[in-house]
Amino acid sequence: MTLSPVIRAPEAQTNGIVRDMTDLPDRFPILAGGIDPSHGFVHVREIDQPVEVFGMPVAQGVFVHADRHGATVIPQTVLPPLHDGLKTLIGSESTMPEPVQAGSADFAEFARLSTAFEDALT
Repeated sequence: MTLSPVIRAPEAQTNGIVRDMTDLPDRFPILAGGIDPSHGFVHVREIDQPVEVFGMPVAQGVFVHADRHGATVIPQTVLPPLHDGLKTLIGSESTMPEPVQAGSADFAEFARLSTAFEDALT
């Protein structure tokens, strides 16, 4: 069992390793130095202190984007325009998938939707 729900942690960041990934709560973000199947000497030494994960400095309060391809720290100054850009992207994506997934779009309709999608991005 993970302690994250007990201590109400919204995420975890460590330069150490993690295991038992399937025991983590659904959609619980975690950034770690690696995954290892064995037990180790694991203990909390400090809380709310900067760490370094694969050479990337991570401090409390920073925004980290991480997925299976890697991780990056996103500066606070970038967050407002990033948010606006993501809203535009998500809105434009909705113009295409619904008709295509419903099977109601022939090739001509797909071409029109694709153009509308590209236009919405600019």
